[in-house]
Amino acid sequence: MTDTIDAPADAATYGVPQERRVVTAIPGPKSEELHRRRLAVVPPGVSSALPVYIAKANGAILVDVDGNQFIDLGAGIGVTTIGHTDAAVVAAATSQLQDVTHTLFTITPYEEYVRVAELLAEHTPGDFTKRTVLVNSGAEAVENGVKIARKFTGRYGVAVLEHAYHGRTNLTMAMNFKASPYSTGFGPFAGDVYRAPNSYPYHDGLSGAEAAARTIAYLEKTVGASDLACLVVEPIQGEGGFVVPAPGFLPALQEWCTENGIVFIADEIQSGMARTGAYFASEHFGLVPDMVLSAKGIAGGLPLAGVTGRAEIMDSAQPGGLGGTFGGNPVAAAAAIAVFEQIESASLLAEATRIEGVLTAGLLALQEKYDIIGEVRGIGAMVAIELVEAGTGATTKVPNAAAVNTIVAYAAQHGVLALTAGTYGNVLRFLPSLAISDELLRDALTVIDEAFASLEA
Repeated sequence: MTDTIDAPADAATYGVPQERRVVTAIPGPKSEELHRRRLAVVPPGVSSALPVYIAKANGAILVDVDGNQFIDLGAGIGVTTIGHTDAAVVAAATSQLQDVTHTLFTITPYEEYVRVAELLAEHTPGDFTKRTVLVNSGAEAVENGVKIARKFTGRYGVAVLEHAYHGRTNLTMAMNFKASPYSTGFGPFAGDVYRAPNSYPYHDGLSGAEAAARTIAYLEKTVGASDLACLVVEPIQGEGGFVVPAPGFLPALQEWCTENGIVFIADEIQSGMARTGAYFASEHFGLVPDMVLSAKGIAGGLPLAGVTGRAEIMDSAQPGGLGGTFGGNPVAAAAAIAVFEQIESASLLAEATRIEGVLTAGLLALQEKYDIIGEVRGIGAMVAIELVEAGTGATTKVPNAAAVNTIVAYAAQHGVLALTAGTYGNVLRFLPSLAISDELLRDALTVIDEAFASLEA
């Protein structure tokens, strides 16, 4: 596919033609002017991966103010999972805007909050009675999950895993593995957070049982099970580089937590809501967490997050101890209900599996051509490649962040938006919406192939 393509005759059907199109330099003149305005009023701490300013989006395509169309392989870091401006989500939010925009659920409640809680109880793993509190963001969900676990257990310790990412609030910064740029200079941080080894098969070579034994031994020695309120894990790590643990690792940790009265919390903020071909990635590992944290893809682009857990755990918080001014906003909740309905009516779980097939096959083919691709990994529409220095993939596996940055920059110039990840910045992650077509995926892979070839030119 060329960089400039005429719009198809039926483009109006899609809102935005589902194609890549580059018509100016990247960034274009209008984006550059907006960027000058932005630098005058927005601090540099709020950085952007690509300073192109988006005017419209639909499906898997972003359109900037200069008319360039990008194949979006990031979906707002997993937020627009069912597609940008999905018609059902837009209709639900629009209708709700005409009825009630805000009352504060803890003052005068409304049905939309209740319905989202019902849907989360139905679709999170486990057939026990559950309760849900709705909040605004992933980090807020993590904070509340930990708070509730501490209240329930009467303990303070919080265990997390290496390479984890949980947010930018004070507690979640303490829970992250990578300090820069998320927490550098922002301390002091919350205490009683303990970081244990993770299962990272590409690097440690351990079986799930061996990795779990190492993690458990570390926590028992450095903290003691009796002092831990919770263990918070991402079933598939997001910012950490889409690390998929070895089979058996997570169930062994869950069993240990259950035996020792530790609340097992699955942070499904990035991996949940149909992203992996299941409602929640925990299902791929046979996990039934005590608590599941949802956000990102739950409301189709509107701010919403949830903490869903066993009733006896969630009920431990006293009246007034949970909630917030905008938590479970009725417009965002209405959008979330539409997302659940779309996952079912459009068979989006199967779409995630379709995307995995196309992406994985294409990336494995690239791995045959380029020895700096050390590993292809992931599940569903959550796939990544880890890049290493040439000749080190079978031995030291030296991270190659420079190659990742070059590839992302090349892709952007040719109308493909891709994301980096990994503790060492050497992972290229693919997080497209479930609305993306095979044609767009293959076109994006062609650009990525060209980007790799440019490294050798």
